[in-house]
Amino acid sequence: MTDQTTLQPVAASARIQTLDVLRGVAVLGILAVNAAAFALPMDAAMAPEQSPFPLIGASAAARWVVEVFFHQKFVTLFSMLFGVSIFLVGGERGDEARGRVLRRRLLWLGLFGLIHGLAFWYGDILLLYAWSGLFVMLMRSMPARSLILFGAAATLALATMQAATLWMTVNGPAALVDALSDESMALAEGAVSASIAAYRSGWQGALIENLKAWGILQSASLFGYVFATVPLMMLGMGLFKAGFFHGRMPTRVYVILIALGAAVLALLGVLEWREIAAGPRVQATQGWAKVIASYPIFITLAYASGLILLTSYGVGWVRRIFAPVGQMAFTNYLSQTLIMTSLFYMPWGPRLMGQVDYPGQWGIVVAVWALQLVWSPLWLSRFRMGPLEWLWRCLTHGRRLPLRREV
Repeated sequence: MTDQTTLQPVAASARIQTLDVLRGVAVLGILAVNAAAFALPMDAAMAPEQSPFPLIGASAAARWVVEVFFHQKFVTLFSMLFGVSIFLVGGERGDEARGRVLRRRLLWLGLFGLIHGLAFWYGDILLLYAWSGLFVMLMRSMPARSLILFGAAATLALATMQAATLWMTVNGPAALVDALSDESMALAEGAVSASIAAYRSGWQGALIENLKAWGILQSASLFGYVFATVPLMMLGMGLFKAGFFHGRMPTRVYVILIALGAAVLALLGVLEWREIAAGPRVQATQGWAKVIASYPIFITLAYASGLILLTSYGVGWVRRIFAPVGQMAFTNYLSQTLIMTSLFYMPWGPRLMGQVDYPGQWGIVVAVWALQLVWSPLWLSRFRMGPLEWLWRCLTHGRRLPLRREV
């Protein structure tokens, strides 16, 4: 590992493509998790036992795939990559010009996040990233080793605190277990059905439900999730400086990370299936599924390592498929919201809120993936960047920038 502050790749295009591949996979993977939060009220999306769809048969399998392979894995990767972008845009802290650009970029991102969350979908992550970025930008001149050590240590410490807390909700003192049990925290009867009806009632009802959920989630996000997001961004920035995302580390490092992540993934898969198969309010693994699920960072690093090796060793189809999606990650993230909210509760759509079970949600996710995998390269064949990337960049620089490619 090197402590270089800036590491120039052999070929700039290869570096950018590697990051874009990872970013593209991340934004697609995030949709698989977010689908339930579009299709169901927040309480039912976060607690499947409150869902109108029992976890049996195909629904159980569909939910298991999300929980094991996707939940927290791709948002973790996306957070790390955002840390990379802070350094790429802002450069060293001594570069005042680039620092001003970075601050304006984060300011506009926060505004995008407010519009996205208030008017469309409560699960917005842009506001959290803008807020977290204000802290991470102060650390962008730290050496790679310090960023990695602090980011990894804080991430693992927070994961361990979460794991211990969740384990205690199953194995702690009886009074604590009773207080935190599913029964004691269950919603009032009919609350989920009432929320679904409000979402489907029209624009006003959907807006009110979204605002209530936004207030709850964003309060937790801005004053809670930031403590987990900042270390991930630092870790991503440090790994970039150390050459991890360039494929510059010894191959054995990537292989070790893949092996470790695969072991965690396999264990999580077994434990999660036991939990789902046992049914709600049955602690089939005595809390160990929750403990293992608290460490998505190992699986995320395994995913990233595999993609980096594939890209570094010239597996062309990986770049061709995922890099365009990553180049337009901002546009694709927000277009996912537009598509999903149009389907589930916007007044101009069919208002399918609460009507699509987990296998059905997967069908929609795959369809959106296909759409974005097709439209991203088509758009970029004519334009320099995605439409919302262009708008964000124009606002950041305070002038109109060229969008169409020169013929």
